[in-house]
Amino acid sequence: MNKVIEVIMKQASNKEQQYSKAQKRVKLIKGFYTHLAIYCVVISLLIYINLKYEPHFHWFWFSLCGWGTGLFIHWLTIFGFRLLGFGEKWEEKKIKEFINEQN
Repeated sequence: MNKVIEVIMKQASNKEQQYSKAQKRVKLIKGFYTHLAIYCVVISLLIYINLKYEPHFHWFWFSLCGWGTGLFIHWLTIFGFRLLGFGEKWEEKKIKEFINEQN
């Protein structure tokens, strides 16, 4: 009977961990989309201000490229490495591969 209770407790613990991990992932994704929305609004505003008040020098490119680089890095940390094949499973696979090479 103790084994059954132990198995049930492990399953409940695993489900809680999975939920917590999924909740954290959703929070990270939401943060990225918030960052993206703010970027679009602010860059649009900067382009408007630049072209309206100082059309002879397009300084908005500095903000667009600098912040865009930061946004790309944010995307890369949230989605990119998984899409490129460098997710958690990749790490586990490489670790097993190196262990097998040593044996």
